[in-house]
Amino acid sequence: MHFDNTNKPTGAKRLLLALGHSFRAFNWLTKNESAFRQELILLLVTIILLFTLELSLYERVMLFCATLFVMFAEIVNTAIEATIDRVGLEIHPLSGLAKDLGSAGVLIALIVFICIWGSCLYQNLY
Repeated sequence: MHFDNTNKPTGAKRLLLALGHSFRAFNWLTKNESAFRQELILLLVTIILLFTLELSLYERVMLFCATLFVMFAEIVNTAIEATIDRVGLEIHPLSGLAKDLGSAGVLIALIVFICIWGSCLYQNLY
């Protein structure tokens, strides 16, 4: 089966298909990636804290987006890993580098998360 680049869906059909693909990906991530499951717990904790802490709307949005950014980085990292594994399972320096770079992206997202959460909590405590 080959991809037909000349007969791609458009409009609402394309959006519905994309939404279905996204839900399939979330389902796969939840079943197969422990880091993603941990980040779902982090998202749940974030949502609970957003309703219990006295924060401005801007702070709530920033904290929520910081958590989503970590999840986004994890999804991109998993996509990189899946692509590398699809190409070949043999050990190759560039494959290792690609996976390490994806992991570094997650680390940067976590640092952003910590900076945003830390600054908002510090501001509200002092």
